[in-house]
Amino acid sequence: MPNNAGNYIIGGNDEHGINPPTIGKRTPVMPYINRSIYENEFNYAAKNNFLIACLRTGFNIFDVKPERTDTSINTRIARVNAQRLAALVTFAYNAAGNELVFSDANGVEVYYSPNNSLAAQSQQLANDVYQRLLQGTGQNGRGVKPLDVGMLTGVRCPATLIEAGFMTNFAEAKLMLDPDFQKEVGNEACQGVCDFLDVPYIGALTTTQGLPTIRVGNRGRAVQCMQYHLIQNGFNPGTPDGVFGQNTLRAVQAFQAQNGLTVDGIVGQNTWRGLLVLDPSSVTLRRGSTGSYVRYLQRKLTAKLYPVGTIDNIFGAQTERAVREFQQENGLVVDGIVGRNTWNKLIPIGGGRPYPYN
Repeated sequence: MPNNAGNYIIGGNDEHGINPPTIGKRTPVMPYINRSIYENEFNYAAKNNFLIACLRTGFNIFDVKPERTDTSINTRIARVNAQRLAALVTFAYNAAGNELVFSDANGVEVYYSPNNSLAAQSQQLANDVYQRLLQGTGQNGRGVKPLDVGMLTGVRCPATLIEAGFMTNFAEAKLMLDPDFQKEVGNEACQGVCDFLDVPYIGALTTTQGLPTIRVGNRGRAVQCMQYHLIQNGFNPGTPDGVFGQNTLRAVQAFQAQNGLTVDGIVGQNTWRGLLVLDPSSVTLRRGSTGSYVRYLQRKLTAKLYPVGTIDNIFGAQTERAVREFQQENGLVVDGIVGRNTWNKLIPIGGGRPYPYN
């Protein structure tokens, strides 16, 4: 199958802002970490992973809502309709019943609008994305359903919306913060787009071999992909526009400094490896460690409801305490050091601390 991905522009959209004040956009207060999880904490990360997968596959991309604040539907529709998108995927998370307490509702739903000007194509896109999500995530399937909302009805392109789980389901609420679940949903959505457009999907990288060395002045998909990886690792390169300018340079240098790399602003094999967080189980972490693997550790612990404080890429006292608690509760040697045995228990998606109030 020829790779004609470069002929298409794919849009990614994430619903809501980072801290909306209304219920229905956040979980009930999660035990152990003593806070709600905002819907956009999942939506934004899943969308970024989707756009990374699209870039990796060779598509051109359009980020409908790069800002973290909420943005009106009319503004987002106008942004989409100013493009010539081959497909638009919106990322969201569901809620059911009394949104202040947990319930049994669970599973993934995918939507399309029968009133979209390209309704038949939208339904096919939704079906393709849904089938990939079922295969990849293992979620309970709730079906492909019609829905008339602006981001499905008002856009002039095939469009679908993913509700990847329920914020009001305790197990699925924990998944919202899991970086591997966020990546899985993004990757499967990209595979669904590939099925829809008959384009060969290029899977997640397991090695840096073949990745280009990039520096100030470079442009293109590799730069844009790198910029999104910087964002996923907590660094701000400015708008991820595929242009390696001064904002991106400063973000790369800050990333290199925190990861113990040569601070030259050049993204070579070692910097790529850190950005991609390849093979965490091969890395041993302990108090005083810093960088992207620590961030991944902190995110996995938080998703399993072991509080680390602020996710800051620094293995400090709170992260060590969370590691020790995780080791104690999972039959591991309690030494506060994250080696292969601890990683093997920590990396799998799901699980974590049980609901304590049954």
